[in-house]
Amino acid sequence: MSIEVNNESALPADEEALARLGRFLLDALYVHPEAELSIILVDEDAIEKLHIEWMDLPGPTDVLSFPMDELRPGSPGRPTPAGVLGDIVLCPQVAAQQAETAGHSMEEELLLLTTHGVLHLLGYDHAEPEEEAEMFGLQRHLLSDFLGKDAPKETRS
Repeated sequence: MSIEVNNESALPADEEALARLGRFLLDALYVHPEAELSIILVDEDAIEKLHIEWMDLPGPTDVLSFPMDELRPGSPGRPTPAGVLGDIVLCPQVAAQQAETAGHSMEEELLLLTTHGVLHLLGYDHAEPEEEAEMFGLQRHLLSDFLGKDAPKETRS
């Protein structure tokens, strides 16, 4: 499993924790062990440019996901095929603001956003109420299992 984490932002982040979480999530969702995932941390200006270019929405955001091979979660006897899962782009500055509002650390917010991003890469969405319930429930479950405690609450930017 190849998980690359690059911090191009001005804020420090626990890159190893993000990589461990990535491995945990891909294992838990039965993604092929040879799958590739990239996690990039960028500043507000960079994520705002991506947000405008890809979502046609102004302003910085917390996380963007860019799927590559359109992999979907596997099952115990049938993992996903090998491939490139895609890229997750995180903005620690936005994460820090959301973490303060939510009452937890920026690191916990980055873990939450990474989990959210991986689920998007695997085809989950939250446009409809039932999709949101499924995705956010799975997100809480996975992050709680990883942390060994209750997961931080989802915030919306």
